[in-house]
Amino acid sequence: MSTKKESPEEMRERMRQEELKNNPAGSLNEGFNRGRSPNLSDMSWKETGILILILIVGYIVFSLFF
Repeated sequence: MSTKKESPEEMRERMRQEELKNNPAGSLNEGFNRGRSPNLSDMSWKETGILILILIVGYIVFSLFF
């Protein structure tokens, strides 16, 4: 191991790269699963805010008509 301390992000990326090298079929399965269901942790704060705003506006419109 190098003398430089690895940040958690670098360590996760290194482990992910090693897993891709050792198990290429697993990454294919992960790609299918990620595309099938949205992951809210992958959204930026702006996208999350827009989603919340759309949900609030949708609820208001729904409550006005029903």
